[in-house]
Amino acid sequence: MDSLLVGAIAVIAAALVFDYTNGFHDAANAIATSVSTRALTPRIALGMAAIGNFIGAHLGAKVAKTVGSGVVSLPTGLTALGVVFAGVVGAICWNLITWYFGLPSSSSHALIGGLVGSTLCATLFGVDGTVLWKGIVDSIVIPMVLSPVAGFVLGALLMLAVMWIFRHGHPGRLNRNFRVAQSFSAAAMSIGHGMQDAAKTMGIVVLALYTAGLQDSKTHIPEWVFWSSATVLALGTYAGGWRIIRTLGRRIIDLDPPAGFAAETVASSVLFTASSFGWPISTTQTITSAIMGVGATKKLSAVRWGVAGNIVTAWVLTFPGAALIAAIAYVLARPIF
Repeated sequence: MDSLLVGAIAVIAAALVFDYTNGFHDAANAIATSVSTRALTPRIALGMAAIGNFIGAHLGAKVAKTVGSGVVSLPTGLTALGVVFAGVVGAICWNLITWYFGLPSSSSHALIGGLVGSTLCATLFGVDGTVLWKGIVDSIVIPMVLSPVAGFVLGALLMLAVMWIFRHGHPGRLNRNFRVAQSFSAAAMSIGHGMQDAAKTMGIVVLALYTAGLQDSKTHIPEWVFWSSATVLALGTYAGGWRIIRTLGRRIIDLDPPAGFAAETVASSVLFTASSFGWPISTTQTITSAIMGVGATKKLSAVRWGVAGNIVTAWVLTFPGAALIAAIAYVLARPIF
């Protein structure tokens, strides 16, 4: 079999492994609030999230194009495939590390950091690769910084509006109604997750196909790429990431159904907006910041800021951590590629 084809298969396989880890790592994004408020049982919530991820993947073409062509520029050939492979391995390793410790870090940051780290390392060995810093700043870094800010502020504003509008409502009746409403907000959240995170895997697969010379376009997404990325992400989501679900659903704040609905509604709105512009943002950052914004409206002490601080630390370390692991992975993979 042609070495380029073998290399492309290896990269695509690694990308799908990343997709699966992304699914169980980020399952909490869509369902933690619904499970913690008892709006949905865990298995029903996971099943709904998996279906939503599958649907959302088919709506994420713009995000996929940004990841596939807006992060790094690589020549075609086997050596360049090794760069992509190492970048994905770096992201997978970081996902597993943060999953083990129950930290909801960003799979998006991990993937982008991995690609940047492997590319920079490869240039030290004479590979003609370029990190597209302007594109990363404009389409990735700025939206990734603004999205958690938007999540926090809008979460607080929507929660204040809910509290004011329903200030005379009966607590028991309100909780029952908002549990029903959470079924819809959680579904929207899972679709937004698919639009973002399945799309990032699609972008890597397209980059691998282009680098291997198997297609001429950096942006064309074959139909089988949509289906495979969506299916694997859905399977990973259904496997569940219970450690992170506990962190988001219980350890940041104690959520009630109105708060869960507000957090999910805001987070899904931010994800849909970013996806429409092709901006690959972090679903983890978005929902976590929305949860903290909602909690801060009750009283600042309602948010467990120590846990939140650990999460922020994981966010900060994700990009350089994944980049470092990817650089090591590239050095180890060089004899193969």
